[in-house]
Amino acid sequence: MVQAGNKKDSYDVIIIGAGPAGLAAALGATEGGAEKVLIIDRDTYAGGILNQCIHPGFGIKRFREELTGPEYANAYADMVKKQVGIEYLFDTFVYAIEKDRQVVVSNSAEGIRAIQAKAIVLAMGCREASRGSVSIPGYRPAGIFTAGTAQRLINIEGLMPGKEVVILGSGDIGLIMARRFTIEGARVKAVVEMLSNPGGLSKNVVQCIEDFDIPMQLSKTVTFIDGKERVCGVKTASVDKKGKPIPGTGEYIECDTLLLSIGLIPENELSRAAGIDIDPVTGGPIIDNMMHTSRDGIFAGGNAVHVYDLVDHVSKDSHIAGVNAGEYARKGNIESGEVIRLEAGQDIRHVVPQKIRIPSAGSPNNIISLRVNRYFKKTKFTLAADGKKIGALQRPYAVPTEMLRLDITNYLNDLPGKKVLRIDAEEVLS
Repeated sequence: MVQAGNKKDSYDVIIIGAGPAGLAAALGATEGGAEKVLIIDRDTYAGGILNQCIHPGFGIKRFREELTGPEYANAYADMVKKQVGIEYLFDTFVYAIEKDRQVVVSNSAEGIRAIQAKAIVLAMGCREASRGSVSIPGYRPAGIFTAGTAQRLINIEGLMPGKEVVILGSGDIGLIMARRFTIEGARVKAVVEMLSNPGGLSKNVVQCIEDFDIPMQLSKTVTFIDGKERVCGVKTASVDKKGKPIPGTGEYIECDTLLLSIGLIPENELSRAAGIDIDPVTGGPIIDNMMHTSRDGIFAGGNAVHVYDLVDHVSKDSHIAGVNAGEYARKGNIESGEVIRLEAGQDIRHVVPQKIRIPSAGSPNNIISLRVNRYFKKTKFTLAADGKKIGALQRPYAVPTEMLRLDITNYLNDLPGKKVLRIDAEEVLS
């Protein structure tokens, strides 16, 4: 991987984003036959959000060992550096994707210019939901951070955002930061969660909350932020089944910092502006099992598609997006085939990909990723093609906070001639 010169104005594949999705897609693109690949990122180095995730737990599936975020990112960056034909543009913003797959970029060295691509991979990742997403009354004092911002301040900038902390939301980053603040000597006075169960992975609840004896308040929310210059406290209250605060259940907690861990949103302003169809549930592009979007020659991977819980799966699916982008750049098209729509059925929040292409001319992703709407113990997922059951897969449990992946390779022969593949979830009682 070398710095892109300012004279090349066309590439086989352009990848937008140099996080784990973009790096995996770059390797996949060369595997798919692309000879000239360009990675563009607004940051100054590769790795994306992983660079600030200094805790272990990454790479167990991909590298068969437990790595920190920077170690995982460096492992991929090293593989990309060794691959001939991959270039990069850092400190560069992408403004638009034109109809002819021209990518309009800007940086301080070259100003604004357009770079032509035969194929594009969207790998912009995701961003955190902010205070505006939950509309908490109060002033706008200092001391309110998203969990990811606080993580960057501590782990990269070496700055402590506060000493007495309340965390709203029990997403994984929030749980990890509860532990991080505690290790650094701050006091986490409460993790407040509106739902009746924690929102993060079970391992993070145990390792970050229970092991550090951090209080968690379930079925509660923050109703007011106190303080004009700096946060000096928050008011919390219990919520009903509809998430509305219950009068008379309020509690005041003194603190100087409020951390928001209230969800992640796929970064898709570019995708929308480019006219790509967006799934209203996931917030990411609608894709088929080749990771191809509704715009010809544009593929997508990673958290720009939907929010993953394991980076190993981000890399795997994004690699497939890169392979197919490389093949598209070489062939100039995707061979036509039947397209079957995937439908999220009973107790399924969403499924990705949203379409299955039969047959797949390129390298298909026959793994369905999904999230359920409620908590299950032993769970059966039923697959029905145009209303006719073609199979069922079981899992020991299913929870809304964890993404499930179902391999449907064995059922592909049942799909030609069908229009809809529906997936339903039900609890196995026996």
